[in-house]
Amino acid sequence: MLNNMTDGEEGEGGPNRQGDGLPKESSPFINSSAAGSVDKSQQYDGKTMALFEEEMDTSPMVSSLLSSLANYSNLPTGSKEHEEAENNEEGARPSKKPVKAPQLGTLIGVYLPCIQNIFGVILFLRMTWMVGVGGVFGSFIIVFMCCSTTMLTAISMSAIATNGVVPAGGSYYMISRSLGPEFGGAVGICFYLGTTFAGAMYILGCIEIVLIYILPQAAIFKIEGLEGPEAEEALLNNMRVYGTIVLSLMSLLVFVGVKYVNKLALVFLACVILSIMAVYAGVIKTAIDPPVFPVCLLGNRTLMSKGYDICAKVMDIDNETVTTKLWRTFCDSDSLNATCDEYFNNNNVTEIQGIPGVTSGILAENLFGNYLEKGMFLEKRGIASEANPDSPPPGSNRYVLADITSFFTLLVGIYFPSVTGIMAGSNRSGDLRDAQKSIPIGTIAAITTTSIVYMSTVILFGACIEGVVLRDKFGEGVNGNLVIGTLAWPSPWVIVFGSFFSTCGAGLQSLTGAPRLLQAISRDGIIPFLRVFGHGKANGEPTWALLLTTSICEIGILIASLDAVAPILSMFFLMCYMFVNLACALQTLLRTPNWRPRFKFYHWALSFLGMSLCLSLMFICSWYYAMVAMGIATCIYKYIEFCGAEKEWGDGIRGISLSAARFALMRLEEGPPHTKNWRPQMLVLVSVDAEQNVEQPRLLSLTNQLKAGKGLTIVGTSVQGTFLDNFTEAQRADQSLRKLMETEKVKGFSQVVISSNLRDGTSHLIQVGGLGGLKHNSVMVSWPRNWKQPECHEQFRNFIEVVRETTVASLALLVPKNIASYPSNGERFTEGHIDVWWIVHDGGMLMLLPFLLRQHKVWRKCKMRIFTVAQMDDNSIQMKKDLITFLYHLRIDAVVEVVEMHDGDISAYTYEKTLVMEQRSQILKQMHLTKNEKEREIQSITDISRGSIRRKNPSALRSQHSPDEGASVAEQTEDQVHLIHSKNPSTPASPTSPTSPTVPAGGATTWTDNKGAEKGKSPSEGNPEAGRDPFNMKPEWEHLSQVDVRRMHTAMRLNEVIMKKSKEAKLVLLNMPGPPKNRVGNENYMEFLEVLTEGLNRVLLVRGGGREVITIYS
Repeated sequence: MLNNMTDGEEGEGGPNRQGDGLPKESSPFINSSAAGSVDKSQQYDGKTMALFEEEMDTSPMVSSLLSSLANYSNLPTGSKEHEEAENNEEGARPSKKPVKAPQLGTLIGVYLPCIQNIFGVILFLRMTWMVGVGGVFGSFIIVFMCCSTTMLTAISMSAIATNGVVPAGGSYYMISRSLGPEFGGAVGICFYLGTTFAGAMYILGCIEIVLIYILPQAAIFKIEGLEGPEAEEALLNNMRVYGTIVLSLMSLLVFVGVKYVNKLALVFLACVILSIMAVYAGVIKTAIDPPVFPVCLLGNRTLMSKGYDICAKVMDIDNETVTTKLWRTFCDSDSLNATCDEYFNNNNVTEIQGIPGVTSGILAENLFGNYLEKGMFLEKRGIASEANPDSPPPGSNRYVLADITSFFTLLVGIYFPSVTGIMAGSNRSGDLRDAQKSIPIGTIAAITTTSIVYMSTVILFGACIEGVVLRDKFGEGVNGNLVIGTLAWPSPWVIVFGSFFSTCGAGLQSLTGAPRLLQAISRDGIIPFLRVFGHGKANGEPTWALLLTTSICEIGILIASLDAVAPILSMFFLMCYMFVNLACALQTLLRTPNWRPRFKFYHWALSFLGMSLCLSLMFICSWYYAMVAMGIATCIYKYIEFCGAEKEWGDGIRGISLSAARFALMRLEEGPPHTKNWRPQMLVLVSVDAEQNVEQPRLLSLTNQLKAGKGLTIVGTSVQGTFLDNFTEAQRADQSLRKLMETEKVKGFSQVVISSNLRDGTSHLIQVGGLGGLKHNSVMVSWPRNWKQPECHEQFRNFIEVVRETTVASLALLVPKNIASYPSNGERFTEGHIDVWWIVHDGGMLMLLPFLLRQHKVWRKCKMRIFTVAQMDDNSIQMKKDLITFLYHLRIDAVVEVVEMHDGDISAYTYEKTLVMEQRSQILKQMHLTKNEKEREIQSITDISRGSIRRKNPSALRSQHSPDEGASVAEQTEDQVHLIHSKNPSTPASPTSPTSPTVPAGGATTWTDNKGAEKGKSPSEGNPEAGRDPFNMKPEWEHLSQVDVRRMHTAMRLNEVIMKKSKEAKLVLLNMPGPPKNRVGNENYMEFLEVLTEGLNRVLLVRGGGREVITIYS
């Protein structure tokens, strides 16, 4: 049931039936804020819809939706509202009246406005000249091309306009909502500039009619007596002065009130229709009684009518031969023996009929073009002429001369504005009773009508009017009459005044529509610097936009030439129409579900044909104007893309992106990329704190610095919990990731996974990140900080699982250590080295990553050094030569050095380091104490072990651990020894303790597992001989894993060499050893890596993905 109550009836509390008494929704769709303000309990009490009661906050009842749609008003903030606002200001009204529904039909709302906008100044001032210069055949081709372009554009526009409600804004709204804000803004500005320059063209046409045909004596700069360029400049100056005055008056009229312009619109339209009817009536009259408009020719040259009174050299009066005014024009005296112009003496004067009539057969003579250079004579074909090419040029005030050089493309540019104006109906869509029905019918009918008129006038002008008269642009050979006026019936003044009022009305319409178009663009907010033009008077009148429009229009006035301004606005209108066709073609080809136009007579091929015609006409008219217009549109497009507001309008460009992305993803599925196309597609794993803020922001800085490869970037994190309970936290985390990515200028995607534990969440990201062939091939994760602390036990276990999973998935792994010390994107290294320690071949990752880093401005000035390790049986000299050759073929500049590492004895310090490592591992596995107890017991082992090591090798003990990586064992200096108890209840012990350690001679402490087996011994502080002779400690080391001892030895030796060579390097890249195959040695693995990188400021541990990523081939 629809709500038909007025505001007053609702306020009185009428019966609250379902669907009645509810306030109108501001939007007819779900999630409307207005719908949420209604008391839901009143809607569903006692109703049969209680089953859906929980969903009523977001999903309205169908009856409510239909009521909103029926009452939905799409009235634009246009001239009608401004007129109503001005009327409201005249007197306060006691009560608010309901807004009237739009009532305009097809005839008044679309057809007549289009007719008025299409017929204009070109028809009256330039059509006859175009037919005379281009010929009937050429002119018909021009008219047919232009009318076909607008017809095809109208078909595309009708499809778009009937695909839903189109508010005010016309072509701008349709293009922006179909092609996106970038195209919409660019084309909207072009359409605005075209409309503005159209206003200038109409004003110049108005001034031309006044100064040439109505009131020539009003000219401020006198043209009489001037010849050539001086006369032309005087005319242009007159146009500039009077054009500026008329523009100011029209702008003032628009500013005072649009209602006056609207009331005069019908008067102007009537003038246009009467003028066209007068032309057709004159054509009919020429078949019966042709009008008398004689044209005087000297030889075959047309003479200016002001240069003679009688078309003869002499005349007989009372049997006496008397010279005429024409004689005096060409001769130096009145006498018959005077010296005259040579061409005057050699040629006869003839008088022809300017309008011989439609039955005269003149059409054959006017069929083909007669293009003229500037300053050439208007000559009639078929008449003999004797001219001496060596004679001096005659004065320009005797003959009718061509004022501009004419050619086919110039005619196209001048004529095309006469077919514009097809958007008038769609611009008024808010005032139409049924816009989806009226816009297609009215627009296509108007274009059909105007096209028939234009094509028929081309033929009729060529069939009725003499060629030299047609080519006479300003009617200088027919007593200064408007040429089309000579054909009109009953009087030429019908056309003169009709065209004058027509141009005035069209100029006012342009000055009214252009500011509103600019205001619509400004209020959309897509072009930031235009936002000021969205403001206006209290009633919404676009004052600032009108001021800018007037200023731009003044530029066209200063150009002053109608023939020069017309091609400019042709460019802008053609570009607008081109994108209307493009929008329709794209929507049709993409087959988006929302593309359901009610107008069915369209096809994508027609739209593409219309678009091609528009583009062709742009370059036919003027290639340099076309380049300028396209340059303006491109600049606006890029400006909106980089600085404009983000808008999601469901546009076709997004649809193209989706289709192109789907096509590209399907192509990527065909196989893995070639080595030459390999680039790091990064999955950056970050962690978030309790406030969902990223804990390692420098990871994204490093990611940005690595993005010279232009690959994919996914920044992922996991949130612990369930999807239903923690969805809000996941959204906050996603926003935090996006904000940080924007800050660090990382272009990519964010992904947040909710999982019951963080380990599984990270695993899910590694498994399902990306889509199809566009998946990550590299994972970046930060080194776990403070991993030795008991509370971080799970953190380093998760880290090792990431290493294992990337290895299984054949993904490259990047682990930056001490990430907080890495440079931000704003820092610059002016010198330094990036050192690569190439120990094992990883597919070339260690070579590629420094190259990518050095493309970024942070690392650009750093030099690259590559170190490799030679064993005893390696030829280090040959290795260096081979490596230099390899880098040469890779096109990588780097300093090469081969470091020799000889096998040496394993030191006591290595054994003690391994012993401490295994003791810590054993404790963490077997003990289940409270947090405080665990910390205290670990401290005990630390103190015992480090005390022994200090006595054995005091010079080797240097603490070089970063505070970010946690406290080192060497930093613990307590002297007191705490005993660590096993949980073996079978061991004899004190009554209060379930376990008791075994203390051998010398005070050394022995740990036993649950089976009583001895696992290791710690050196005693009371045995000084043991510190001096390491071999005295061998019994305590016998149970150590020899594999771990060798690994520790390798880590320490490599660390010594790296520290010696690369301690001052800005970044060290190093092969990352593989993880243990079983989970027993997780803690040992972390200790190995810690020892390997000890003392280095910035380290990037790298594991290859199992494939070559760099090649020497092109």
